[in-house]
Amino acid sequence: MRIFSLFDFRKEGPTVFIDQVTIHIKAGKGGNGSVSFRREKYVSHGGPDGGDGGRGGSIVFVADTGKNTLLDFKYRRKFAAENGADGAARKFMGKYGADLEIPVPVGTVIRDAESGLVIHDMAEGERFVAAKGGKGGWGNTHFATATRQTPRFAKEGLAGEETDVTLELKMLADVGFVGYPNVGKSTLLSVISSAKPKVANYHFTTLSPNLGVISVYDKTFVAADIPGLIEGASEGAGLGHDFLRHVDRCRLILHIFDMAGSERPDPMEDILKINKELEQYSPELASRPQILVGNKIDLGYDEAKYEEIKAYAEQRGWQLFLIAGEIDEGVPELLKAVAAKLDTLPPIKVYEPEYVAKEPEKEDTSVEITRSGDTFFVKGEWLTGLIRKTDFDDYESLQYFEKVLREKGVIDALEKAGIDEGNTVNIYDVEFDFLF
Repeated sequence: MRIFSLFDFRKEGPTVFIDQVTIHIKAGKGGNGSVSFRREKYVSHGGPDGGDGGRGGSIVFVADTGKNTLLDFKYRRKFAAENGADGAARKFMGKYGADLEIPVPVGTVIRDAESGLVIHDMAEGERFVAAKGGKGGWGNTHFATATRQTPRFAKEGLAGEETDVTLELKMLADVGFVGYPNVGKSTLLSVISSAKPKVANYHFTTLSPNLGVISVYDKTFVAADIPGLIEGASEGAGLGHDFLRHVDRCRLILHIFDMAGSERPDPMEDILKINKELEQYSPELASRPQILVGNKIDLGYDEAKYEEIKAYAEQRGWQLFLIAGEIDEGVPELLKAVAAKLDTLPPIKVYEPEYVAKEPEKEDTSVEITRSGDTFFVKGEWLTGLIRKTDFDDYESLQYFEKVLREKGVIDALEKAGIDEGNTVNIYDVEFDFLF
């Protein structure tokens, strides 16, 4: 039997294991278009040659097999990609903003922080664009027409997508070891793989999962020693959901209990309590196939208790094995049964996307109009951008400015507010006389 380890979550010293975190991601803004005109010797009418702005960088999650915790996000919760560069003369497009790649462990589920709905489930070697960079704005080249040959305005780049997401690590394990603390789960994993969990006579639960790959002849599967359950875990007691989320993907549950009763006197009661926690957390999870594993038989056990557990297992169609994990007694037979059972089960659960991205909000072109004597003051956040890119000393640029005001309904709003010809319009200190 050939065995080897895939991951070892345990390190010497204090263990920090983070498997759920909410972060803020922001893609880069697109660069602004350029206002430029061709200026060359012997070219009398060069015309506009302003280039477009570059696209903003996107936020890209990358599934990294070298990572096994979300510890990288403990102190950093905000991530922003690079903005696109502005366009330049000679129709030069601005440089694209660099994408920001965020490595996460394989098996990380990305959820919308507000709704909790699944956006994406990260598989091995996968890249997922979670927030797209904004498009670059057009240079003045795009606005040249037969009647507007020297446009002195360009288009601003669009903002990148921005949102909060929750990262939730759910282990990609075929088999999950469940049971009370100190029943021998870590010991069994250390025997069947080269994972090196800390093993001692603790009266409390392991604080972080351990993962190992087991090969039985020509069959290979991943087993996870999950932190031990305690009563009330489904309601958040102890590690609560911090434990239970890692069993979500397991195809088969290895329910390990202390057959000798060396730590807890009634193994049957322990089995019932653990299954009750699974049922309360998720009926679907509780319905997964189980193999009952009575450990520590080298310390002796009550034959009557064994018969009671055997009848319980037979009633549910579950297999029951008695082992002494520390001395490898009964373990090879158990592993053969696990490998055979996995052959009959569907593949590891993959979470399908549930979240539907909202339609991009239309630009707010509403305006607020107040009057003081014969002056009408117009305010609207979108107007600041329009003013910034308008050359008020250029006739064609002024024409474009007036056209936008008409298309966005500002002129109609002024007329409804009672403006008369000759009255003054003030838009953020830019003043002009109103003419019908």
